[in-house]
Amino acid sequence: MLPVPHTAIIVVAAGSGTRLDAGAPKAFVGIDTHSILRHALDGVFAAAPAQVIVVAPAGFEGDAEAELRAAAGDRVELGRVVTGGDTRQSSVAAGLAALWGDVRTVLVHDAARALTAPATIDAVAAAVDEQTGVIPTLPVIDTLKKIDGDDIVGPVDRSELAAAMTPQGFPRALLEDAYATALASGVEYTDDAALFAAAGHPVRRIDGSPRGFKITTPADLERARHLLATAPGSTAEPRPSAAALSASSPSTSLPRVGLGTDVHAFGGEGTLWLAGLEWPGEQPLSGHSDGDAVAHAIVDALLGAAGLGDIGEHFGTAHTEYAGAHADVFLARTREILAEAGFAIGNVSVQFQGNRPRFSARRAEAQQALSTALGGAAVSVTATTTDGLGFAGRGEGIAVTAVALVVPA
Repeated sequence: MLPVPHTAIIVVAAGSGTRLDAGAPKAFVGIDTHSILRHALDGVFAAAPAQVIVVAPAGFEGDAEAELRAAAGDRVELGRVVTGGDTRQSSVAAGLAALWGDVRTVLVHDAARALTAPATIDAVAAAVDEQTGVIPTLPVIDTLKKIDGDDIVGPVDRSELAAAMTPQGFPRALLEDAYATALASGVEYTDDAALFAAAGHPVRRIDGSPRGFKITTPADLERARHLLATAPGSTAEPRPSAAALSASSPSTSLPRVGLGTDVHAFGGEGTLWLAGLEWPGEQPLSGHSDGDAVAHAIVDALLGAAGLGDIGEHFGTAHTEYAGAHADVFLARTREILAEAGFAIGNVSVQFQGNRPRFSARRAEAQQALSTALGGAAVSVTATTTDGLGFAGRGEGIAVTAVALVVPA
């Protein structure tokens, strides 16, 4: 008999999945050999023990029960399936009605965020207190604009914004009261944090992970399939992933060196971003993200050193969430990828070739910004010109070369 937990996780799987257009409720669409719901439950049951309530669409309760039992293993007694309602709020309310009496903290999690890491689930649960709700978020990386019809009205300061994710965690008593108020008023909220805040309760954020993205469109589903197929130990493809090869190599115990290069032409919109810094008044570089060739070369050098592919595989145009992203986003995620494969960053040396910007006055600032994004790893940045030779010498763009050292963690 397992101890009765004080935390419950309501996994909302009652959505129709209209935008996914896969011929079945979203949670029961397959990613690989398993459904979206099964992958979500694998993450939930890999986290700290909790009561797990799956809210299923009417008519799919049996399918949800089978997925729950397959994921739960020896924790099956902690799981239960209930039938959802016509709206997300009514579905969560059905989950709340099934809570055990000992539960004090409630996490509400979208099954569509199927690849959410157990560590994120545990971090949210740990951060909830008696008065405060907690949500994981990611920085907004796209350039945002206010619009009026087809006209651009002005910019939006994305430093004040964050993308909300799940699971969202709350103290049980306050969440139940907030739901009772919302259901009585008939007001529909976009997520549980908004509902909780509307009742007058504080909500704070913690860092989320990009792997917790929501599977909404066919492109999202393909992204999830790609991530699972290239994960260490995956059996989805006969060819082992780069991460699996890296982990099994007999030389894994030795330091590794990687080389990265990147080239961007001038001609983008906005201002120049280079070496993790904004350069007002300088001509910007073009690119899928912010065109920061220094950061991109570092990413390739680090991934190459660890045998984990390249920047196109992890951050290319298929990953629209990185459009407009700056160096801190790319480098922090690269550090996570290396850590997941068992590597730590030793140091990075990078040089860019170009006539502008004049770099020496901001060298220390750039090195600090890049080092911070890489978790404190030593970063050295140098700049040179080419005596007027080549595209860099003609002022058409910037070329960068980076060398990185990684070591087994």
